[in-house]
Amino acid sequence: MDNRTNTIAGWVLGSMGVALALGIAGNMIVHPIKAEKAGYPIEGGAEEGAGAAAADKPIAELLATADTAHGAEVFKKCSACHTIAQGGANGIGPNLWATVGEAIAQGKAGYAFSDALKTAGAGKKWDFEELNKWLTSPRAFAAGTKMTFAGLTSGKDRADVIAYLNTQGSNLPLPAAAPAATEAKAPPAAGAADPGGKASPAAADLGNATVPAAAGAEPAKK
Repeated sequence: MDNRTNTIAGWVLGSMGVALALGIAGNMIVHPIKAEKAGYPIEGGAEEGAGAAAADKPIAELLATADTAHGAEVFKKCSACHTIAQGGANGIGPNLWATVGEAIAQGKAGYAFSDALKTAGAGKKWDFEELNKWLTSPRAFAAGTKMTFAGLTSGKDRADVIAYLNTQGSNLPLPAAAPAATEAKAPPAAGAADPGGKASPAAADLGNATVPAAAGAEPAKK
């Protein structure tokens, strides 16, 4: 009985040893490949982020191609608080007829403007630049303003709605866009004459210089 038990135990131990040896050999032959970086790249993500961070063009340049029809659509975001028809009543915000070019925080049939806007707009008018600043962020323009609208992040939307506002009782001429920078002129080449007809100093020097004779050559006879 003891011999049989020893024999069975020997077979079990032997089988376990073989299994362990096979496992070690397998790990030595096959090595798992690990990714250098976790996750998967998202195509186009960097480009979208770069586009969002791009600065807006000057408002004068955007107004040159403004779309008043689109501006009327953008203005629908404002219509919950503002009317724009001539003679329209003030609501949560003032009526905006003929606002472009008007003094900031004044008029509007006695509308009660906030002290914050009166202070920020003192001595100023709602010209195109000031309207662009206001529509970008009313709170940044006048900290403490009653206006809760967060602003328009798109420069095109701001230009379009400003152009639309301008057609509603103001009709002021749009500002001229700044001219494009001209390319720097290249300096004149050596030997070229200037606009006054005089040769450049380099040309004069070359014209008056004495060219040394080559070694071994006879001097020219006079």
